[in-house]
Amino acid sequence: MPKPTSSAPSQRMLRVGEQVRAAITQVLQRGDVRDPLIENTVISVSEVRMSPDLKIATAYVTPLGQTDHSATIAALNKHARYLRGRISPLIRQMKYMPELRFRDDTSFDNYSKIDALLRSPEVARDLGNDDDDDGDPGPDGGAENS
Repeated sequence: MPKPTSSAPSQRMLRVGEQVRAAITQVLQRGDVRDPLIENTVISVSEVRMSPDLKIATAYVTPLGQTDHSATIAALNKHARYLRGRISPLIRQMKYMPELRFRDDTSFDNYSKIDALLRSPEVARDLGNDDDDDGDPGPDGGAENS
């Protein structure tokens, strides 16, 4: 009987992803990569998602202070094999060192859109009306018909 599949990552995938994220961050902070674009950019690694077999690590990164992230993402993907070699001593418990892939992290953009929606006048008006309903006596002013 086959195991039921789930789209949620396992505890091991989450743990290894966090270890890979910390290792990538450490290597980037040390400045081991000799690329002017990567050396002169502060790069935030927000998440690393591991494949179920732990052979592919997809790192979601944000180059801080830049509007166009594509050049930095391309440079990181170009140096992915070198970075893989640099993080291997930091993650010794792995049987296979995962292949690194870098993607642009768009979650911050999504958070700012949600924040802008929540601050919009329409939502503020709707939230304000919900607060007034708690203490209202009713449509007839609380008078009872006898």
